[in-house]
Amino acid sequence: MKFGFVAIVGRPNMGKSTLLNRILGQKLAIVTPKPQTTRDPIRGILTLEEAQIVFVDTPGLHVPRDPLGRHMARAARRASGEADLVYLMVGPTPASEADRGSVEMLGGCRAPVFLLINKADLPPRESLLPAIASYRGLFPFREIIPISALRGDNVALLLEKTIELLPEGEKQLPDDILSDQPTRFAVAELIREKVFGFLHQEVPYGAAVRMEGMAERADGVVEVRASIIAERESHKGMIVGRGGAMIKRIGSAARGEIERLLGARVFLDLRVKVIRDWKKDEGEVKRLGYDL
Repeated sequence: MKFGFVAIVGRPNMGKSTLLNRILGQKLAIVTPKPQTTRDPIRGILTLEEAQIVFVDTPGLHVPRDPLGRHMARAARRASGEADLVYLMVGPTPASEADRGSVEMLGGCRAPVFLLINKADLPPRESLLPAIASYRGLFPFREIIPISALRGDNVALLLEKTIELLPEGEKQLPDDILSDQPTRFAVAELIREKVFGFLHQEVPYGAAVRMEGMAERADGVVEVRASIIAERESHKGMIVGRGGAMIKRIGSAARGEIERLLGARVFLDLRVKVIRDWKKDEGEVKRLGYDL
């Protein structure tokens, strides 16, 4: 029996959350086309006959510019430092300066590292060879595997290679658990996903979700109260929308996802509050649940 932790790291928008969801066979990490969607490590648990693997999806590697960015960068480094195996995800093109910076961040990593070239299903296929060649001399990768996180190409091979390298050990978690993170966290993330999905420019990056309460009523309906935190009054207006149209749209889409997660009917009470420049205030960042 094998048991171990696998950290999934890489620059923003490399498909880390998509890969986690693909491996688990269902949605756990929120996914949007916008970079830097993931702010906290998301732990997903895959239990097989021969292994139990805890995958840790991390925030995108980037140069932090504020306390929230420092939280995200530290979370990614901590996950890779504590893992038994690291996946570094990159795109299907030769390494850029930013990609080289991501590789350099693994310099102190003692765990073996797999280089995963994502979106390998996209044409032109011949671009994969220059991409692989550009990374070979940068780091002693244990494996270099082209994959498609979206379609699942080579994911079975990836799991096979992963299990080979994990240390021997008994299962540490129940067979039927998908994640060890609190349900309240998952609910807040689903709301934030809709904020990222429906709003544009800087608005979603200045937004956070704070859970105010969650409880099951006598009629079996789960009542969820949450606040969307904006960093500008103008952002609040965009989140609420004309006549409340946008906040209703966000709430309706989030409620459907939350009901699927909880397996119950949900009453969702969403409010919007302004905490000016909260991302730059270490105290507010901590109060919103981000470790510094």
